Amino acid sequence: MEHNSSVHSNKRDRTAGSTSVRANSRSGRSAEVPDGFLLPLANSSELAVELRIRIARGDWIEGEKLPSVRRMSEETGLHRLTVYKAYNRLKDEGLIESREKSGYYLTVPRRPAETGFGSVQRFRSPEQSENESPGAEAPQPALLGELHSVECRYQFSQALIDPLLLPNSYLSEEAKHVFDLYPRVLGTYAPLQGDEELLNVLRRYMSETCGFVPEGQELLVTSGGQEAIHLTCEALVRPGDAVLIEQPSYSVAIEMFKHRNARLVPVDIHPDGYRMDEIEALMRRHRPVLFYLNPTFHNPTGWCVPAEQRKRLADLAETYNCILVEDDAFRDVYFDTPPPPPVYSYDTAGNTIYIRSFSKYVFPGLRIGCLAARADLMRRLLTAKARSTGGTPLLNQKVFAHQFQSERSRRHLHKLRTALQLRKEAMEKALEGSGWTWHSPQGGLNLWIKLPEGISPQRLLADALGSGSGEDTISFVPGSFFDPESRPDPHIRLSFSMLNERRISEGVALLRAHAEKQGFR
Repeated sequence: MEHNSSVHSNKRDRTAGSTSVRANSRSGRSAEVPDGFLLPLANSSELAVELRIRIARGDWIEGEKLPSVRRMSEETGLHRLTVYKAYNRLKDEGLIESREKSGYYLTVPRRPAETGFGSVQRFRSPEQSENESPGAEAPQPALLGELHSVECRYQFSQALIDPLLLPNSYLSEEAKHVFDLYPRVLGTYAPLQGDEELLNVLRRYMSETCGFVPEGQELLVTSGGQEAIHLTCEALVRPGDAVLIEQPSYSVAIEMFKHRNARLVPVDIHPDGYRMDEIEALMRRHRPVLFYLNPTFHNPTGWCVPAEQRKRLADLAETYNCILVEDDAFRDVYFDTPPPPPVYSYDTAGNTIYIRSFSKYVFPGLRIGCLAARADLMRRLLTAKARSTGGTPLLNQKVFAHQFQSERSRRHLHKLRTALQLRKEAMEKALEGSGWTWHSPQGGLNLWIKLPEGISPQRLLADALGSGSGEDTISFVPGSFFDPESRPDPHIRLSFSMLNERRISEGVALLRAHAEKQGFR
């Protein structure tokens, strides 16, 4: 998200006011969003998060003084003690320093354009050294997008398909063919709901693979699954609303709901699914507006919720008037047998929004996704779509429609499943004897791994990225990124989809070596 205002431009006069957005009065939060901030703020934790984001995007330069406690209190509407606590959090993380009788100053370098957005060195305290105690936590990138943008040799953080596994030359030729079929394709917009040709293709696909057919106007084409989640937030969530969300969960969705000032209520997910009595108790107690869930080859764990629980979820949603937002990004990436039907297929009351993304494994550059919803929900989602993009690019839709269900595409998907299964097995083999534990997934792109006691995922990430040599740097995602409450977590997510078997073995061996060194400190 781009922001036009920033505190480091403090030479201008701010006294005239600041950008404001009204918050829901029942949230009890400030009704104003201070200039340069994303949302109304309620406590020191939220202020600290916002300040980390602004530091990461370069709102201040190294050595620059931050606004005083008094001034920050005035700009945010927070008590001075709340601001003081937030500043001291950043101080403890090594991002800022306090100077006696002077104030707080940024200690990390501003992002240099030539080093990329995710340069992890700017998150490391100057005082950090090899002699630090094992319990000390190393600062880490504030957002998953930053971590993904860090250049490294062994890329285990991105749950994306290796481009070498895609039929790139074929896709290029077929894209050119679309211009012959539709010479005016660049001369017009697509309908708001989507190109009718693609909508028909998606209806046939869902009939074949999902057990339902969206009727009439119940299907909307989006620019990937991420836009579909964003539209759902915009259409349904107000500040202070309770939202059930899995723990762990997709980190981008967590960020979106937090930026809507939703009140997140974690729901534990296990290898065998949910504890349904827990979900019912949470729905009864919190009366959530929605439950965001990822039941099929769950991100990050890879677990798959059984069919009987999916049916029960649809029943609970109807009983407690809770909307289920089912994110189904990995349905086609299975290794043995197809997964159970979506929750949407069990819903007879219209309480489910079904989100499909094809960006992970089918023509990623086209960014095609869709969502299905009954008429009353769809009207609200279409309003949000009209206010945001106004429609998904027509060229992308035409290219996707012509190739998605072709025989060539079907053969490619079959080969892709085999290649990904081989890469998963290579990663599991490389982890043998490590003492690390995981549940082997039957689909998806990730391993969710629990590290032995005494190994810090944050410190391991800092060591793996900050080793000083571009030849052996490694990225992965610490478990805390997937926690709705951002708590420390002993897990890490390793994605096996971006590297071939040989490089997976090399990268895992190096990562294990870093962990062993940490264990001896």
